[in-house]
Amino acid sequence: MTTAASIMTIPPDNVTNDSYTDSSSSAKTRLFELMDSTESYIVPILFSIVFVVGVVGNGTLIFIVLRNKSMRNVPNIFVVCLSVGDLMLLVTSAPFSATVFTFTSWPYGEFMCKFNEFMQTVSVGVSVFTLTALSLDRYIAIVHPMSKHMGKPTLLTIVTVTIIWVMAVVFAIPDCYTSRLENRTVIDNNTYITVCVLYPEDFPVWYMKGHPMLRFVIFFLVPMVVIGLFYALMAKILILSSKKMPCESTKGSAMNQQQQRQIEARLKVAKVVLSFVVIFVICWLPRHIYLLWHYWSPSEYNMFWHVFKIMGFCLTYMYSCVNPYALYFLSSQFRKYYNRSLFCCCPKARYNSLNEPTSVMYNFNSTMRRGSTSLTGTGPLHTQSMC
Repeated sequence: MTTAASIMTIPPDNVTNDSYTDSSSSAKTRLFELMDSTESYIVPILFSIVFVVGVVGNGTLIFIVLRNKSMRNVPNIFVVCLSVGDLMLLVTSAPFSATVFTFTSWPYGEFMCKFNEFMQTVSVGVSVFTLTALSLDRYIAIVHPMSKHMGKPTLLTIVTVTIIWVMAVVFAIPDCYTSRLENRTVIDNNTYITVCVLYPEDFPVWYMKGHPMLRFVIFFLVPMVVIGLFYALMAKILILSSKKMPCESTKGSAMNQQQQRQIEARLKVAKVVLSFVVIFVICWLPRHIYLLWHYWSPSEYNMFWHVFKIMGFCLTYMYSCVNPYALYFLSSQFRKYYNRSLFCCCPKARYNSLNEPTSVMYNFNSTMRRGSTSLTGTGPLHTQSMC
């Protein structure tokens, strides 16, 4: 039974260096026995659930934003960017990453080997760069709110999304180029399996060490530091603004309440984005930890690291399906649209585009419109039937 590492961005780890090339035959036997275990059944079932849940969730989110003009604002464009990247990974990579656990060798050929590695890197690049852009958007909305109404924010957002995808593709090209199929010896010199590896055996050690570290820095460390800085500055501004609100007169009190509502609305949005970031860290950090351990400080590959590797592998794909459902629970606005799209539980009637002050991921940049007392903006009534 081949390892999951043979098809993911972890690929070279235990198939290239220590699992099948270890001089100790007992270590080979032990690892081979570990691979022929319950994960060959559990992981495909888990991936089937992730695939269905992720395709439904991301597909519905994209449909909601594209169908409803009122939902096409700056934050939602970034959210759609996240969902498109996740949906592409689920459709183009998840089926192959799941079924490999049931096969002895990689059965899909070298093209799919390269394409699979390429799509995994594109997906993580789109995710982390979009989260960074979302955090920057929330920072501007809270620290420099009036700048949100200057120029053409929607056009700027589309350009930013385009740059994000170009960067993700560029960073994924090396993985597409280096990945290939190779034969590996299993147990003895007479048994071979074909594996999809990211780092071929003839690659220098410095590359196999440097590449995982570079991925960790580009796709995790730097974005998380930048996002953390944005949120620290946002927290500082929110704390200072809460102490400086005037409340001397009735008019001043009314303005104070309006400002407070605006701050609370922007804070809700920032909390939603922060939840996306926390989910990303939980789902991707184990994978980076395993890669760095394997290439920089490898010790005996035991049951702990085997379980940790499989857990990290599964979490990276689970990440591709959780954001739409996190948004469902955090945003009453999206929750109503989800209910109408998925369950048809709402009657066909006129409604005010589901506009309400409690909505979170809807029309955030309208919170600072002059003369507006609504946190989500106002607009004409729409007759919509989403069921």
